Amino acid sequence: MSLAERLTTAWYAGHPALALLRPLEWLYRAVVQRKRARFLAGEGEIYRAPVPVLVVGNITVGGTGKTPMILWLIEHCRSRGLRVGVVSRGYGAQPPSLPWRVRGDDSASVAGDEPLLIVQRSGVPLMIDPDRGRAVATLLLAEPLDLILSDDGLQHYRLARDLELVLIDAARGLGNRRCLPAGPLREPLERLHSVDALLYNGASEDPQGGYSFNLQPQTLINLRSGETRSLEHFPPGQALHAVAGIGNPQRFFNTLEGLHWRPVRHAFADHAPYSAELLNFSPALPVLMTEKDAVKCRAFAADDWWYLAVDAEPSAAFVAWFDQQLQRLMPRA
Repeated sequence: MSLAERLTTAWYAGHPALALLRPLEWLYRAVVQRKRARFLAGEGEIYRAPVPVLVVGNITVGGTGKTPMILWLIEHCRSRGLRVGVVSRGYGAQPPSLPWRVRGDDSASVAGDEPLLIVQRSGVPLMIDPDRGRAVATLLLAEPLDLILSDDGLQHYRLARDLELVLIDAARGLGNRRCLPAGPLREPLERLHSVDALLYNGASEDPQGGYSFNLQPQTLINLRSGETRSLEHFPPGQALHAVAGIGNPQRFFNTLEGLHWRPVRHAFADHAPYSAELLNFSPALPVLMTEKDAVKCRAFAADDWWYLAVDAEPSAAFVAWFDQQLQRLMPRA
């Protein structure tokens, strides 16, 4: 188990040894609180776009279902007649220059796995740049857009925002509720009081003060041929190699078990690079992975490699609330 995996386990199990990291946590808290105070005071270089900016982010380290929610927001805003663009840091991307407009035929090494997935699935105009304000400005020069979605960036205070949505894993929660490195929080817990909405991935109903959403499996898609099959393609009890290089691999494995398959689990680090040799598993079984992993594996995929396409399904109460926000921000929506 890597250091990162051991830390994550400790954060959510409440290991007493984390008390040794409290001095570093206090230093971290002081830095992030100062950054936010400067943002609220309007100090420093802050880019305000001429169109509304919606930030979809995390307060915790690790996966919360952010990419499927971004895809849902894209389609929902389009259904309201809005022209949507997306900006992203592009974690792990190595483009020839920045900002970089992601195209569907880019490689994951150039574009980053999550931005490439979003573009391939939706065709949305998407710009990557660690300086998200610069990404927004460049994207608006290239495209006539009504609305910008910032993929992550809750703590990127050089970009002004009109709406903040924070996603939380309902099963894991906020761990020990302490900041890095003593806990999984990127900002102190009280930061949640200032965001516009909390969305809990995997909640069975809307919790008090927030909204629920779930990731619903849709289809199986073959990496090599692009062929689409129903979930019944694999019968109950099917054994398969399950590959997950996401923030919370256990959630993917639980999904497969909920579909009554028998996954042989292969958990990798978030944004992990892959090769045919790394995924050469024994015994010979079908390989099933997340869509985020699939964008990095198509070039060397075998015939029986598949990914599971999932869609975010937020609660009706969130949809109604979000439509109200669109009407406030964009009266013609």
